[in-house]
Amino acid sequence: MKFICLTLLIISGITDSVSEQYKVVGSADPVLTVAGEDVILPCSVKPNISVVDMRVEWFRSDQKDSQLVHLYQDHEDRNTDQIQSYRERTKLNHQELQRGDASLTLSSVRVSDEGLYKCFIESKSWSDDTTVEVRVEAVGRPPVITVDGFDHSGGLHLQCESEGWNPEPDLEWLDSEGVSLSSETTETHRNTEGFSVKHTTTVHHRDDKIHCRVKLRHHMLEALIISSSNMFSSWRTSVIMISVAVVLSVIVGILIAVFARKNRDHDRLQNEKSRLQNEKRRLQHERDQLNTIIPQVNVILDADTAHPRLTVSEDGKQVRDGKRWTERVDGGKDRFDEYLGVLGKEGFSSGCFYFEVQVKGQTEWDLGVSRESVNRTGWISLSPENGYWTVSLFDGEYRAHESSLVSLSLSVKPQRVGVFVDYEKGLVSFYDVESMSLIHSFTNQSFNEKLYPFVSLGYLYNEDPTPLIICDDY
Repeated sequence: MKFICLTLLIISGITDSVSEQYKVVGSADPVLTVAGEDVILPCSVKPNISVVDMRVEWFRSDQKDSQLVHLYQDHEDRNTDQIQSYRERTKLNHQELQRGDASLTLSSVRVSDEGLYKCFIESKSWSDDTTVEVRVEAVGRPPVITVDGFDHSGGLHLQCESEGWNPEPDLEWLDSEGVSLSSETTETHRNTEGFSVKHTTTVHHRDDKIHCRVKLRHHMLEALIISSSNMFSSWRTSVIMISVAVVLSVIVGILIAVFARKNRDHDRLQNEKSRLQNEKRRLQHERDQLNTIIPQVNVILDADTAHPRLTVSEDGKQVRDGKRWTERVDGGKDRFDEYLGVLGKEGFSSGCFYFEVQVKGQTEWDLGVSRESVNRTGWISLSPENGYWTVSLFDGEYRAHESSLVSLSLSVKPQRVGVFVDYEKGLVSFYDVESMSLIHSFTNQSFNEKLYPFVSLGYLYNEDPTPLIICDDY
């Protein structure tokens, strides 16, 4: 009798063990995602039995010590030892665990998330795992072209760089006819934020449009520089030409001092000075060719469009949160009723225009341009789809309002922001005036109605009394 009972127990144990056997499956193909979006890493058991009572562990199998990404055990998440970079970004659907689905949701994907992930599921008597490969695609920042001086033959040295791409993008130079120009030097670097690329070239053409184009699969960003009087750099004098002028002035001073000390022939000194003056005139002419005249418009804020809390100065050059609602101004125009926004009085439907806004001291702002017909009531997504092209400061973070928010990494806090619009080319660019650096560009946009300057002090209220100021001293 005892033998029979023992035999039954053994058979029962074997049966239970066999019944718990399962296979963990994931994805045979890499999981493709885009930086900033959420992604689901597939993992489930076959047959579809409940894994609620099992241990589910996700970890990076391509990193040292197989670091923990997410752990579910004893009916709850246990992420005390989770990698710091994954904190608050991973989630298992506990209801789906009952159906054998242990897929992991990873939010706000980063380039550093790219790699191999292992899903390990363990019961009391069985375990199995599968590996999921994640590939992250990231569209980098718009390329920036800088002028790096001239060579002895008068060729113009240009440098173009862009960063934040993944995988490595292609960078090429093109002339106005679309013909590729050779890159003289190329540099590529990679960090946790992706690839950065830098190429240089030399051009000898005058009155030519030079394009720097960065491409990644179906994404493309482009910058343009015009080697003529139309070149976009006139809002501040070329640093390179200033340097040349300073060096030339020093040389003139040294030569004059040397010639004076040595009492050389007066005619020789005059001839040398004349030669140097001619050289200065030549350099000045080249600098004038590089500089452009941007239409700097006189922006006056339209109080009839301002949110009732806002106070607009009499000259229309300053706006602040007045802390109280004012009566509607009779003008037949819709006012912003939730965003603390205001538009400029004059709109533009062609050509180029440029204006500057002082943001120094203000802790929350949005600025840029908007279409004439934009919605001004309720909560508004300040995106190009809704007719707004803006950058902003919110909660200490600088952002661009693309179709989704883009975080901007700025080395210094802008005190004054320049806004440049080329209507025909669909370009809206923002610049840090003091550091003469690009903040962000919207390229290849389509404009079909008037664009108005737009400034805002945020959403609903702003406790900072500092005004935004439209600048005229540039």
